[in-house]
Amino acid sequence: MKKITKISSNEPKQTTRKTLRVAAYCRVSTYTDAQLESLKVQKRHYVNYISSREDWIFAGLYFDEGITGTKKGKRPELLRMIADCEAGKIDFIVTKSISHFARNTADCLEMVRKLLKLNIPVYFEKENLNTHSMESELFLAILSSMIEGESTSISENSKWSIQKRFQNGTFKLSYLPYGYDWNGKQMIINPEQTEIVRWIFSQVLSDKDTQAIANEPNDKGIPTKKGGRWTATTIRGMITNEKYTGDVIFQKTYTDSQFNRHVLWTKRSVCACRSP
Repeated sequence: MKKITKISSNEPKQTTRKTLRVAAYCRVSTYTDAQLESLKVQKRHYVNYISSREDWIFAGLYFDEGITGTKKGKRPELLRMIADCEAGKIDFIVTKSISHFARNTADCLEMVRKLLKLNIPVYFEKENLNTHSMESELFLAILSSMIEGESTSISENSKWSIQKRFQNGTFKLSYLPYGYDWNGKQMIINPEQTEIVRWIFSQVLSDKDTQAIANEPNDKGIPTKKGGRWTATTIRGMITNEKYTGDVIFQKTYTDSQFNRHVLWTKRSVCACRSP
């Protein structure tokens, strides 16, 4: 009897590719219009980028607004992302660059190590660096050190600029309080908002509750400086703002070489002083 031998097919076996749950992290350090627009672009880019990959599932977008990258403890969205990684909700992280992820070498290496222990790589787009495929931490450490050095240089230049303005008797305000405008050289009183400021201070001096004070302009449809609603916190911020007494105090805080912030001036109520 003849023996029949079956020859198996040479076709390659089909392998199923693991679908990764991918999250993106974005950050901007200030609230300027340009940086907030940059944040919008980053968010839109990563939603489209992750969704375009068939082997990726969008696992979330984490972003910190107006927060420096030198201290991870002050970035709530970054910490939330790390917590979600520890909870097993994320497999892979993409971010624009090392500087967006961390401007502190120690923090950067610590977070990358923690994530790699969880088998979660990070991809830095600008540097084209995937922590899963890098042979050692040396390259990442060098890049992180350069970025930290850049942050230190920027900080020193800013301090020098501030000191020069002190010497020249000039000043620059990052944000004007309600009731004031800027004419290019100095603060000037906004005539439309002046009455609201005077009314608020008079109500505080009458021992009225700050939330009750905030409710009245809200009921009348009067917006805050940023166009939002008044709150008790807004009112408390006004009565502890020394600018309503005609003073401007600079360098209330400073940051040391280790990026630790120190407070030199504590807010106190100025409601008993004159307002615009």
